Amino acid sequence: MSTELLPAGVRAIAFDLDGTLYEGDDALPGARETVRALRARGVALRFLTNTTSKCRASIAEKLVRLGFEVEPDQILSPPFVAGEFLRSSNASASLFVQEAALPDFLGVRRDAQRPDWVVVGDLAQQWTFETLNHAFRLVQVGGAGLIGLGRTRYWQTTAGLQLDAGPFVAALEYATGRKARVFGKPEPDFFHAVAGSLGCEPAAVAVVGDDVRTDVGAAIEAGLAGVLVRTGKFRPADLDSGIEPDAVLSSVADLLTGHVDS
Repeated sequence: MSTELLPAGVRAIAFDLDGTLYEGDDALPGARETVRALRARGVALRFLTNTTSKCRASIAEKLVRLGFEVEPDQILSPPFVAGEFLRSSNASASLFVQEAALPDFLGVRRDAQRPDWVVVGDLAQQWTFETLNHAFRLVQVGGAGLIGLGRTRYWQTTAGLQLDAGPFVAALEYATGRKARVFGKPEPDFFHAVAGSLGCEPAAVAVVGDDVRTDVGAAIEAGLAGVLVRTGKFRPADLDSGIEPDAVLSSVADLLTGHVDS
């Protein structure tokens, strides 16, 4: 396992999932071997996702099915972090999330008419004008606070790029004139939570991902290292974004070979 690709002092790695370790229902070449080798060397690992359509247990099940050894408590996702916030503050919420994500909100008081918070995730094809307008009214008329489960603009699917939760959060912010409290990448608090879960200072953690802004740039802004891989949603234009990754790799497998992409 090569470590010279990462900045000095890095002793833990947080992997983005879709587009970095797998695409669709297939592990990317070398990804399983890389994770296995890192574990064998005692490197502390976390797995990050802005997926808001599933709970952590379901995400872990998929990773195990693809050959990765991962426990749910090693995964940080917006639904779980938002659920923890709502439970700790005993707040009610109207949840605009998919059914598969609801287990991460167990214990949260549900209120579809006068909630303390409106929680907006990735509803995909379930978004309609009526649904979005209902969320708008709960904030604008009912006075609910707005929680966004990430600001990711889009993600890579087997059918092509697809809008994520970010554009819908932005639409509600624009319509209501209110700023959302966001749980997930690229918010600094999310990356600080990653470092905290590892018991590390931010500078000791490297985030490896395929999104130059949401994964890499945001991690660097939060004080972590950022490593960009040329898989998933990566596009060559990302290298001209003004963001300077700590390393650019062809894929996570380069962490095994020690090859740095040019």
